[in-house]
Amino acid sequence: MASVSLFCAFRRFVSRTVKMRRIHECFWTHRIRTSGGKASLFFTVTPLSYLIYERINHFTTVCALDTAEEVLEHSDYLYSSGETQKLHQLLVQYKDSDDAEFLWRLARASRDLSLLSSITTEDKKRLTYEAFDFAKRALEKNESSFAAHKWYAICLSDVGDYEGIKVKIGNSYIIKDHLQRAIELNPKDATSIHILGYWCFAFAELPWYQRKVAAVIFASPPTATYEEALAYFLKAEEVEPNFYSKNLLMLGKTYMMLSDREKAVLWLNKAHDYPAVTEEDKQVHKDALDLLKKLNA
Repeated sequence: MASVSLFCAFRRFVSRTVKMRRIHECFWTHRIRTSGGKASLFFTVTPLSYLIYERINHFTTVCALDTAEEVLEHSDYLYSSGETQKLHQLLVQYKDSDDAEFLWRLARASRDLSLLSSITTEDKKRLTYEAFDFAKRALEKNESSFAAHKWYAICLSDVGDYEGIKVKIGNSYIIKDHLQRAIELNPKDATSIHILGYWCFAFAELPWYQRKVAAVIFASPPTATYEEALAYFLKAEEVEPNFYSKNLLMLGKTYMMLSDREKAVLWLNKAHDYPAVTEEDKQVHKDALDLLKKLNA
């Protein structure tokens, strides 16, 4: 079942990528409304000053989310803060909403909740299917929402873990289509571009014997090339330079697969020098160093 391991690896990668990129999906801005509520002024604040502002206004603002816009703003703040359970509790109140903005956020929140270590196996499966249902409804309500396409693709990949390898492979086509659609709608979303690059890399490095196994299960399994993967990784870096240590590492690995040692060393050094903020960053450091030693051997 070599093909199974490929998709399990891709599933773990997407889980880590989505989790580590949460802070980049939110803008550190806050809206101040006039007392009449008819005009608004936007100003940018630092994360620290915003946190102080939130603490001071906790009891006066959080408890008085009167409009849909305020609820969405507060939900994005909770998401950037990693308050998974509080976020889900807030958004689940709007599970019957017809607004795609609520639904794709609820899909994201349900999925994040399913990944917590405290969640039981039974609840994990339930939340996974609920997340997919919310993402599906979000798409039905607004096909032009890049976030709805992005989270539909991610949640569909999750559901495939419960549906068997044949469905998983078949869904790969759909996942790719929705990631591409998300990028068309928002060319500035580096995360979607990066995930699509990893999708291509995963299928490009699939050994011939694994391809044969996949072909037995599915007549025409997805294929991709390292050149395609490289194009997406470079594009993600162009859209948001130095946004993610894993993208730097994947650029180095892809250049290695394309036998371009000079560029591989360049990007692997960048990955190794990336500030180690998260556990994943530390792992990237280790992987980059191991690959550099291999190149210099």
